[in-house]
Amino acid sequence: MTYKPFSEKQLAAMFWWVKGSGLEHYDAVICDGAVRSGKTFSLSLSFVMWATFSFDGALLGFCGKTITALRRNVIMPLLPCLRELGFEVRESVSANRLVIRRNGRENTFFLFSGKDESSAALIQGVTLSGVLFDEVALMPRSFVEQALARCSVSGSRFFFNCNPEYPSHWFYREWIQKRQKKNALYIRFRMRDNPSLSEKMLRRYESLYSGAFYRRFVEGEWVSVSGAVYPFMDDSGMFIPPPEGPFEEYCVSCDYGTVNPTSMGLWARIGERWYRIRESYYDARKEGRSRTDEEHYDSLTELCGSQDPTCVIVDPSAASFIETIERHGRYTVVRADNNVIDGIRKTSQALRDGDIVICDTCKDAIREFSLYRWDENKPMDAVIKRDDHAMDDIRYFVSYIKAPADNFSCAFISRNRR
Repeated sequence: MTYKPFSEKQLAAMFWWVKGSGLEHYDAVICDGAVRSGKTFSLSLSFVMWATFSFDGALLGFCGKTITALRRNVIMPLLPCLRELGFEVRESVSANRLVIRRNGRENTFFLFSGKDESSAALIQGVTLSGVLFDEVALMPRSFVEQALARCSVSGSRFFFNCNPEYPSHWFYREWIQKRQKKNALYIRFRMRDNPSLSEKMLRRYESLYSGAFYRRFVEGEWVSVSGAVYPFMDDSGMFIPPPEGPFEEYCVSCDYGTVNPTSMGLWARIGERWYRIRESYYDARKEGRSRTDEEHYDSLTELCGSQDPTCVIVDPSAASFIETIERHGRYTVVRADNNVIDGIRKTSQALRDGDIVICDTCKDAIREFSLYRWDENKPMDAVIKRDDHAMDDIRYFVSYIKAPADNFSCAFISRNRR
């Protein structure tokens, strides 16, 4: 592999624990800030080098939001570098374990998932000499504190990295603001602290974000969001007439409501780009009556027309409507990922990158883009639950196409079995 020279902050993250660095007295290191700033790789390499220098026969932990994300973001980039540096690595995928050896010293690193409150039970009972948390701000406090409590070996240390969230987040309050009390070294990264990014790539990444998300993911600041969720969609040029095709694939996304509106969008793909070419939007309050599930299904079939969509991505809470679609046996149903904030981030990037395009035939979606707002009265990131139904179905769709490829393969298999 070819590596660019490390920046001053990356080197500090890698070697803060070395005797004579002037920073070795800290018990923990926190690297937060911009995306693509090199903090994850620097810190994970630092963690392994520190563990190898400090221990022999020890147990340590790599922690991520999920095991899949941990392997993708930390382990896969790290292993080739370790081997080039002379480390021997034995990996047991089924056991979520790495055994790393160098110069006669051998330590075992376990991989843990901090997905939700129940994850704390997964790490109970083990005694660790150190732990690294990748994207710690995405993990529940109970899991993090349980992992920290496992580090009872003399000389154990903590390694944290994350992208900024809202200022009232528990990790910001308890660790970053109290870093002196915790005896933690704090290194804030900006995107330009990564010398491996060219000016062209820096400009590209900087163009992906605006407002609070620019300040978070480019400048590395913990700030609150406010105003429009998708401010760049105020430009009427973002909405175009539907292309003539031919289209290679179709999908439908649906946000279901009984009293609240039901919004459905028909998506059509040309190459790698998806177009929202038609929509169906029914507001029970405005119309004066609620529709039955069968009436919503009739709207779905009318929206699809003669097209055979790969799947219909539905609000996971819409159990009765999902049952209705499945009973008819015409369409394959996929239950949507309803992580709101992560979905908004993915949707914002997909719109800016041109991965999805909203056509000017989708009048209710266009109206909601102009009204969709962050809730400034909430202590954490949240949207105002109003004028958000087309926004939700669009978010469901983007979360689906940005998920692992298994989603599409499973949908194709299910459709072909009908």
